[in-house]
Amino acid sequence: MPTKQPAFYPAQKRLLTALGERLRLARLRRKFTIDIVCQRAGISRMTLFRAEAGSPAIALGTLLRILAVLGLEADLDLIARDDRAGRLLQDQALPVRRRRARARAEIPVSKERAP
Repeated sequence: MPTKQPAFYPAQKRLLTALGERLRLARLRRKFTIDIVCQRAGISRMTLFRAEAGSPAIALGTLLRILAVLGLEADLDLIARDDRAGRLLQDQALPVRRRRARARAEIPVSKERAP
């Protein structure tokens, strides 16, 4: 495992920051204190602070425990559910089924016309 994690792109940082903000707002809407969420999730205050700040160092299992405390664990099931780009790529790679040409019975054609 590398000692230093690769840097995140700015768009990825914005996504993580937005996720942390949504976690914080969900906690505040439920009127849960930091101590209550930490106790119920089994995490430290610093871990919750980092999660709400959008730190990339927070483990997915920790995020799941926080979501469970907030009653939002079912939202994790929505991640990558509709993979439109993947389905398009998969459909393009499907082999095209072609029918075998039927052997046509040759009918002798006479050049003479019947009177």
